[in-house]
Amino acid sequence: MRTPPAHVAPPDRARKRRRLTRITLASAVVAALGGSGVYIAGAQAEEVAVPGRVQAEAFAAQSGAQTEGTGDADGGRNVGWLASGDWLRYDGVAITGTDLTARVASHNATGGTVELHLGSQTGQLLASFPITQTGGWQKWTTVTAKASGAPAGPQTVFAVMTSTSTSDFVNLNWFTFGPATGTSPSASATPSTSAVPSASPTPTSTPSTSPPTSAPAGGWVPVDQAKWSKELAAFNAIRPKAVPPGTTRVPEFHTDCGVANSAPDDPIVLPGLSGASHMHTFFGPKIDAFTTTDKLFSAANTCNAPGDKSAYWTPELRKDGKPVPIKSMRIYYGSRVKDPSTVKPFPPGLVVVEGDAKRQVDTPKNAGGNQFWCAGSAEIGRSADGNWPRCAPGGNLIFQLVFKDCWDGKNIDSPDHKSHMGDPVNGVCTGKYPVAVPDLSFMVNYESLGGDGLSLSSGKPSSMHGDFMNAWEPDRLGDLVKSCLNQNAKCGIDTTFAGG
Repeated sequence: MRTPPAHVAPPDRARKRRRLTRITLASAVVAALGGSGVYIAGAQAEEVAVPGRVQAEAFAAQSGAQTEGTGDADGGRNVGWLASGDWLRYDGVAITGTDLTARVASHNATGGTVELHLGSQTGQLLASFPITQTGGWQKWTTVTAKASGAPAGPQTVFAVMTSTSTSDFVNLNWFTFGPATGTSPSASATPSTSAVPSASPTPTSTPSTSPPTSAPAGGWVPVDQAKWSKELAAFNAIRPKAVPPGTTRVPEFHTDCGVANSAPDDPIVLPGLSGASHMHTFFGPKIDAFTTTDKLFSAANTCNAPGDKSAYWTPELRKDGKPVPIKSMRIYYGSRVKDPSTVKPFPPGLVVVEGDAKRQVDTPKNAGGNQFWCAGSAEIGRSADGNWPRCAPGGNLIFQLVFKDCWDGKNIDSPDHKSHMGDPVNGVCTGKYPVAVPDLSFMVNYESLGGDGLSLSSGKPSSMHGDFMNAWEPDRLGDLVKSCLNQNAKCGIDTTFAGG
C-alpha cells in the first residue's frame, strides 16, 4: 500500500508551489524537503519499470518544474508544480505510433493542456493532452491523444503547459509515444486508473504556512563518529593564540567569496538531478547537482579564508527577469551562545539549509524576518508591492541570513536538511541540540538600489534561503574556532586579531 502526498494550492502565484503533507509506509521511504522548497522521494522509494514509458522526471531540461515522491501505482517520482508556460524537454524519444498517453493528476478546476512540440517549445505540434480536475494532486488518471504523425528516428520533444489559470494545474508521471518496441501495447500503455488506495487521506483544503512538526523517517545521515572523534581530539589539543590588547571582544571571523557559477541545481535538496531546481547563485566552488562535500576539497574555490573549501548558495535575484550582479558576499562565523568557549568546529560533511523557499508571503517594511534592506544609504521608499526597499544613491540592496548554531551531535543531514540543527535556549545549546557550532551569517550585497521589478528565482523575498556544505580543512577551522570564537575575539579571514 502506498500513501500519497496531499497538495494544497496557495492563494497567489509567486512561483505557486504547493505545500505537501507526506506519510511514508513500508519500503516507500520518502524524504520531505519542504523547508528547502522541494519534495522528492528518497532513493528507497521503488519504481516499477514498464516498457514503453518515458518517465516525466527523466527530462533533459525544464523550466518551472519540481519533482516529488509519487502516490501512483508504480512508485518512483512524478513532476509537479506545473503551471502555464512551464516546460519539460525529452531527448532521444522514439515515437512508435500515433496513439499517445500521459499519466496526469490535477486539483485545479480550471485545467489546461499539455502540448507536445517537436524540436523546440514552439516547434511542430505533435499532440495535445486535455487536463481536467482529477480530484487531487495524487489522484492519477491516464489521458490519450492522437499524434499528427510518427516521425522516424530519435526526437526531441517538449512538453509545454498551457492554461488560463495562473496557478499550478497539473502533475505528470509518465508518457507513452506509441506501442513499446518488443512489447504489446497493453503492457506499456494501459496502467491501472485506481492507483490511489481508498484508505488514502483526503487532501487538505487549507494551506499550511508552517513547516512539518516532525521529520519523516529516512534522510538522516549519521556523522562518521570515528572521523569526528579524531577531529575533535585534534581540536582540543590546539593551543589558542594569545589575544593582544585592543582586540575587539566579539567572537567572529569571516570569509569573502566570489560568485563561482549559477545553475538550476541543488546538490543538497536535489542531488544528482541536473536542472531540477530553481536558479541558484553559488559562492566558493563551481557547483552542480552531483557535488558532494568530499569533492569540494579538491575543487577550485573563490573564498579568501585559507582552508575554506566550503560551498555556499542562495536563490538568484532578478530585476525584470535578468540576474542582478553580486557586489560582494561575506560569510561571518560567530557565536550566539552565552559561553563562546563551548563552541566546537563543524563536524565533517555537515550540510545545512536555512530559510524556506516555499514561503510566499508579503514582507512590507518592518514586517520582521526575510527583509532586504539598504546598506550604505537610506531607504527612500518601497516597491509598488511593498516588498522591496528603494535605496538612495550610494547604497545597495543587501540581505542577511542567519543560520542555526546548535547541532544534534549525531547527524550531518536530515530529511528537511534542517532538523539536525536548532537554536540556543536561553543562550545555551541543550536538549536535542547539545553541541554549539559556529553561527553562520550570509551577508549578500547586490549591485542594485532595489525598487520595482525585483524577484527571487524562488519567488517573493520571504522565500530567501541559503545552503551550506562544510568543507573547511579541519586544522584551519579548528584554529579559528579555538583562537577567535572560544576566546571571544574578533578575527579576519585567519587568526589575525582585529580591533574596532
